[in-house]
Amino acid sequence: MLIAGAGMAGLCAAARARELGIHPLVVEKGDRPGGSMLLSSCVIWRYRSFDDFRLQCPGGDERLQRIVYDGFDEALDWLVSLGPEVVLEETPNPLTTGKRFDPQSLTDALVRAAGEVRLEQRLPPEAQPPLVLATGGFAVRYAREHRLLVRCNPWSEGDGFDFAHARGAEIAGDLDEFYGRAMPAPPAEIGEDDYVKLSQLWDGEARFLNERGEEFFTGPPAWHESDLAQAIARQPGGTAWFVVSAEHRDDPRVVALREAGGTLEETGGELRLHVAAAVTHTQGGIRVDERARVEGVDGLFAAGVDVGGISTGGYSSGLATALVLGRIAAEEAAK
Repeated sequence: MLIAGAGMAGLCAAARARELGIHPLVVEKGDRPGGSMLLSSCVIWRYRSFDDFRLQCPGGDERLQRIVYDGFDEALDWLVSLGPEVVLEETPNPLTTGKRFDPQSLTDALVRAAGEVRLEQRLPPEAQPPLVLATGGFAVRYAREHRLLVRCNPWSEGDGFDFAHARGAEIAGDLDEFYGRAMPAPPAEIGEDDYVKLSQLWDGEARFLNERGEEFFTGPPAWHESDLAQAIARQPGGTAWFVVSAEHRDDPRVVALREAGGTLEETGGELRLHVAAAVTHTQGGIRVDERARVEGVDGLFAAGVDVGGISTGGYSSGLATALVLGRIAAEEAAK
């Protein structure tokens, strides 16, 4: 079994395959395992009720949402059994349930369980089934094409999506939809270790102006604020100004922006923070069935955010999708 990608989905698939007596090979084009999971807050969660899942992601594929929802608890227990450090036993969000892991510890535990992982090796174009695609979507390519910031690993260019599409795979979800954050706009300097702390999440406290001074986003953003990031991406330059009370000048979010070299203006009792849309992962991608099989292509499987259409119209945990579908893809490919 060949698995493309050593992020959350690919490593979970490999670890599950080994439990089933298969000796998988994971190829990773980057120079380290862990993918974007290693750069995240590493909270792996599901909505507390399936009705909430449907309400929060109304355009998503209900079949796959049900698979992720129903399979989550068992998969999370399995993940804990691999021995990574659990930082929080429960999420602070009343809409969700799950755990927060230390990302390096989780990466190390999954690599130990996965077996052979070859770094700096691309998916061979002549690769034969069974093949699991877990390459992290096409966030980097999308950000480059739309002149947005990248908030993920630097290798998610769409290798898995392109491989499947060239072989007749169908597309699911909206290829223009992404999960992302508002981050300090250039000339701020943002390193991979800054992706969490520099996210400008203001929970509806701010007003949002584009470069023409127009208020372009009214009403509070969704709890995840990815809808706001996507709205910023559609503004001139993919940038905007967050306007908050000057009383926030010592707020950790403001301090982080300032320390990164971002643009901050204070006038008339208000602070204006210059932000830009940053892409964490795409939400459209490959269409799969309930067993993670790429529809229309025999012997091809996909997991993680290579799969499209689960969170359409909202946001759900990409790491949960990677965990559940990665395990299912391994089980099905092992047959």
